[in-house]
Amino acid sequence: MTEERSHLRVQGEPPARWGAVRLLTPLIDAHRRPHGPYSFAAELLRRLVPTVLRRSPELVAAHDIEILAAAPGLAGTVRAGRVTIDMELPDEERILVPAPRRTLRLANGIAEFVRDAVRPGRAIAVCNAGAADPTDIELLDVMMRRIPPGTLTIMTYSGGPEPPPDTRDADELWAVVDRCTREGFLHAVAELGELGMAATPPGEPSWWHFAQRTATALGGLGRTGEARAVWDRVRLVSQDPAMHAAAAYGTAMLDARHPDPAQRDLTRARAWINEAIAISTILPDPAERAFKLGFDRNGLALIELRQGRPDAALALVESAIELARELGERHRPHRMVLLANRAQLLAGLGRTKEALEDYGAAIAIDPGFPDQYLERGNLLFKLGRHEEAMADFEQAMRAGPPLPEAYYNRAELHAVRGDAGAALEDLGRVIELDPGYLDAYINRAGLLAGYERDEEARADVETGLRLAPENPYLLTVLGQLETAAGRYAEAEVALARALERAPDLVSAWASRGALRYATGDLEGAVGDLTHAIALHPQPDLYANRAIALRALGRRAEAEADDHRAAGAADGTIGV
Repeated sequence: MTEERSHLRVQGEPPARWGAVRLLTPLIDAHRRPHGPYSFAAELLRRLVPTVLRRSPELVAAHDIEILAAAPGLAGTVRAGRVTIDMELPDEERILVPAPRRTLRLANGIAEFVRDAVRPGRAIAVCNAGAADPTDIELLDVMMRRIPPGTLTIMTYSGGPEPPPDTRDADELWAVVDRCTREGFLHAVAELGELGMAATPPGEPSWWHFAQRTATALGGLGRTGEARAVWDRVRLVSQDPAMHAAAAYGTAMLDARHPDPAQRDLTRARAWINEAIAISTILPDPAERAFKLGFDRNGLALIELRQGRPDAALALVESAIELARELGERHRPHRMVLLANRAQLLAGLGRTKEALEDYGAAIAIDPGFPDQYLERGNLLFKLGRHEEAMADFEQAMRAGPPLPEAYYNRAELHAVRGDAGAALEDLGRVIELDPGYLDAYINRAGLLAGYERDEEARADVETGLRLAPENPYLLTVLGQLETAAGRYAEAEVALARALERAPDLVSAWASRGALRYATGDLEGAVGDLTHAIALHPQPDLYANRAIALRALGRRAEAEADDHRAAGAADGTIGV
């Protein structure tokens, strides 16, 4: 018999002795002070990587981005093979702040590296987990979820020795804040940025650098009230026009990009962005004026788009691109963002050839940046250019740490091409990387139900409904499953809830038509299927309505639907 192992979380101090436990490394202190983000990860990787590099250099190379992001001290040991242009730019040209989800990608990459690097049967022990940075907390959660205890047992203890006081001066804090901004460690930027602001004279350039990073990080974390308060402090202490323009832009984006659409105030956002534009227009330095004015117009374009004016948004982005031409070879990420934004707008307006050209130009500026591959792949997918879309999705996968969106998009492509096995495999990968990825549960549940793997489909529906209890797509699949199981009353309730929340959801009308047919309500089945067809004619809807019509004795109508089903399948006959 083999000994059952499990990971362990303890509220308290680590033991003085470890007994029979075979530790992979000495006890690791995860306290975020004084080392900051990834204190645990950096120490673990510092001990693992040199040995693994000798044994499996290809494994290290496959995770170079994650290793160097978490453990920059290994820069002299690990070669950076996958790089973006951001690494070679001066500070004023770095405009891209990674989204908070980047740390989940890093955590998955590190977890996979550790899982594949260690020999089974060892354990790691971590103290001060209760005072760890969110990057380490997330990483430990991912490792416990994805690394079997038999491969590596993970034991975390909330307590531990108190670290020395944080005695870093403003310059040392700035070095950490700057690195954390580039890497997307936003919680650390918010915490350490406040310390930096407190350590520098308000309104001075050094204070402004901390303030700008802090407000941006807080906004990215959805802590909009705190971010707004920092921008207000900038306005209160500074008379520098450039600072006021940046503060106005930052405040506008808090309203325009609020994570909850119901809390976006686009009117107020427009007022702030107009102020930013008015100030940027009179900045004395021509290059600074061209850059900041283009930045502001791009922000106004977002507001125009969200207020339903894509043509106005496009004109603004094109004016920003014209301004960027005045910058010469400087500010390449700025031009890349503008080109990608114009591509999105052109695609939305049906100008797909121009959109693809802009995506290609954006990718040419920084081939190591994955987002443009995803966006271009989505457009190619919609155009039916499946091989090219597949190539873009897979390039996005190779460009950086594990990217759930790329696997999700490839799963949709596999499903459309009829490869359900590959689609299910990719959706499983998405859920493994991000258990909160709601759309992956929706799509996998639908695929599983279609292949009558009802128990698995029900498990995905239940998990998805815990994440989003009133999701109409999941409720529709639930209705299908209840119908198949003969639980007609439960199916009726689920489908009624789905249609209440999404009255134009074709699959819900079709599923209720199937339910009514199963319960003998043939007229009701015809009515629901007719409603579904009116929303979106599809061959299977005509075919199902033909069955119900034939059961009612309405043979001529049934035959007409059979013809429509065949015609809709080959694209020759409409409604």
